[in-house]
Amino acid sequence: MALTIIGGDDMTEKTFDIEKENFSKWYNTILKSANLIDIRYNVKGFVVYMPWAMKIIKRLYEMWERELEKTGHGPCLFPVVIPPENFEKEKEHIEGFEPEVFWITKAGKEKENLALRPTSETAFYQMYSIWIRSYNDLPFKFYQSCAVYRHETKATKPLMRGREFLWIEAHNAFETEGEALAQVKEDMKITKNVYDKLGIPFIFFQRPEFDKFAGAVSTYAADTLMPDGKILQLPSTHYLGQNFSKPFNIKFLDKNGKEKYPYQTCYGPPISRTLAALISIHGDKKGLILPFDIAPVQIVIVPIIFEKTRKKVLECAKKLKNELSGFRVEIDASEKRPGEKFYYWEMKGVPIRIEIGPKDIEKKQVILVNRVAGKKTVKEKDLLKEIKKQEKIILETMKDRANKSFNSMITEADDIGDVEKIMNKNGGFVKINFCSIGNDGRKCAEILKEKTGAEVRGIELNKKEKPKGKCIVCGKPAKCVVYAGRAY
Repeated sequence: MALTIIGGDDMTEKTFDIEKENFSKWYNTILKSANLIDIRYNVKGFVVYMPWAMKIIKRLYEMWERELEKTGHGPCLFPVVIPPENFEKEKEHIEGFEPEVFWITKAGKEKENLALRPTSETAFYQMYSIWIRSYNDLPFKFYQSCAVYRHETKATKPLMRGREFLWIEAHNAFETEGEALAQVKEDMKITKNVYDKLGIPFIFFQRPEFDKFAGAVSTYAADTLMPDGKILQLPSTHYLGQNFSKPFNIKFLDKNGKEKYPYQTCYGPPISRTLAALISIHGDKKGLILPFDIAPVQIVIVPIIFEKTRKKVLECAKKLKNELSGFRVEIDASEKRPGEKFYYWEMKGVPIRIEIGPKDIEKKQVILVNRVAGKKTVKEKDLLKEIKKQEKIILETMKDRANKSFNSMITEADDIGDVEKIMNKNGGFVKINFCSIGNDGRKCAEILKEKTGAEVRGIELNKKEKPKGKCIVCGKPAKCVVYAGRAY
């Protein structure tokens, strides 16, 4: 029986065996060994996504798209180019993004001046000014799944920070401020729903005034932690108020025939970074560990082949695959030794491996190996029931491990010297007393980053933490407890 191996074919036993404590080496090696991306494309900051990664990415998109459409968002796709006059309509927005914009300056023999989208507010809202006319058009909720382009100057790691990245962006307009703020909460709920299925822990923060999205009234962002203690930002949601509807002249007639500007929000789930988080948070020294829902291959059947019983074992493996047709199943009938096959599929992150040999056939059983919880013998008649049980065990085990690691990297500090020591030793989040997340706290945040490398991420939402004493930077009475850390 033929097997389609997805990825490199020259794997030998224990090819991937790197301790995760050396995170940078571990991460770069797994990207290559699992054949997830190829960084050798000859334009700096751009990568090629390989089939194993793309199969995961497609399912990540599907998860978010399902959540968005369930909450009334319609899919769309806008042009990748944006004319400069669109950017110029919102001053704060263009000032925030202008240093990162790629410009198309020539088309054929003619001069051109178009931006590659760094984000799409100014593209969407140009059309919203045409489409929105009446309160009957509201709420107006569109999203697109696409790539965006930013001339990042610190491309630190593939998938985490590059010049092209995959994401979804949702852009919404509402009749009232209350509806818009409710949408921000809905965005947070969508984020939780998706990451619960992926076992990725995070904290949602209200970003400081000096670190909010360019043009937003307020910004809320989910941060997670990488094994090296650095922060990776995940989805962010922004309350825009009327900061875009007014300059873009988006107006509607209310029930009384009065012309008004809608209140807006936008939401950006990052697909590339979510893949990076999946790889980094759950993987181990054997390679990837993937949640059952997202794995390109959920179950691999490894027949233990001896020449005399080859036909019988392969027939049984095929029969098992047919019985498990509700799952994504592969049979590894290659000529490699069993150990090579085991290491290969463990490195690829396949959640369940089923081993079957001639003795197992006689006993009407299989050996079931859970990627995170070991192996057990299962009777063939109980296999389907056992797989469904193991599916839950896999996700719960992954969540428990990830949460334990995440929580162990949250500490407190009473002075700026302690923050520097924590950052240099383990990193992670450090909770500190701080003067303000308003613009008057900007100077203290700059000093903190200069002295420790830690950025103020904001105050944790839905958790009232009272400050004690003084701001650890300026010594003024603290008004809030903020989380800080070094970020990608």
